[in-house]
Amino acid sequence: MRILVVGAGAIGGYFGGRMLQAGRDITFLVRPRRASELAATGLVIRSPNGDVTLKDPPRVQADTIKHKFDVVLLSCKAFDLDDAIKSFAPAVGPQTSIIPLLNGMLHLDVLDNKFGRERVLGGLCAIAVTLNDQREVVQLMPMQSLTFGERDGKTTDRVRAIAEVFASGNFGSVLSDNVLQDMWEKWVFLASIAASTSLMRAPVGSILAAPGGKDFLLGILDECKAVATAEGYPPRAPFLDRTVTMLTTEGSPMTASMFRDIKAGLPVEADHVVGDLIARGDAAKVPVPRLRVAYTHLKAYEKQRG
Repeated sequence: MRILVVGAGAIGGYFGGRMLQAGRDITFLVRPRRASELAATGLVIRSPNGDVTLKDPPRVQADTIKHKFDVVLLSCKAFDLDDAIKSFAPAVGPQTSIIPLLNGMLHLDVLDNKFGRERVLGGLCAIAVTLNDQREVVQLMPMQSLTFGERDGKTTDRVRAIAEVFASGNFGSVLSDNVLQDMWEKWVFLASIAASTSLMRAPVGSILAAPGGKDFLLGILDECKAVATAEGYPPRAPFLDRTVTMLTTEGSPMTASMFRDIKAGLPVEADHVVGDLIARGDAAKVPVPRLRVAYTHLKAYEKQRG
């Protein structure tokens, strides 16, 4: 099975690198700068689950794709989706499966319209990983998982075959029979932590220590949960129990990557993570006042950033 990993940054570099380490047929679609870095130093992974340096990993650039791939693993930021689609489109054939690991749900409509719904699976990942100044992939904590599946819940031959390849990477891959529910629950958690820590410019523990902080955190969660429920994906009890625990742990240093991106002056996924939830809430007549404040804050940041 030939897998094209779009990008060799933090997420693509980690999951693709682990499968390449296991001897799978992995090719990274990269820009010229990253191609030069990989040629010079290889793909370097620093991780509590084991370090590895993969010398001269297979790579291709958008204008040199000559073959169709069985799977496209897509891990770009939502605001880069259109450019990513243009870059990997030549790799998509009649039998290609696309597995997006993007946040939210808007990307599914975009990919469906471009490639056809039958080619687009559901997918999500949970991992804390970044690129350091040396352009190495650095996993910040042992937690790791990649969940995917058919959006109608069926277990087909293609997802069984993909699951076998993913399992060789030893990164906690899960073939889900309810991947849309999984994606919604991740979105509820991500929007809650991103909206709150970005708006307050503080980690969970500091928000909890402020007057009204706990009520604010749980209020954000309640709004996100209400939107998901209105869309037909009410979060399950085990997920809610874990999330409430994480949002009410005193002294917690937890923040969202969106908060860290703001601190670094980087682009953020305001529309995809928070804005789309508000739009769906409005359509369902679900009040989301806290999310509105957070979204206004994020859009003001984008304007200021230019």
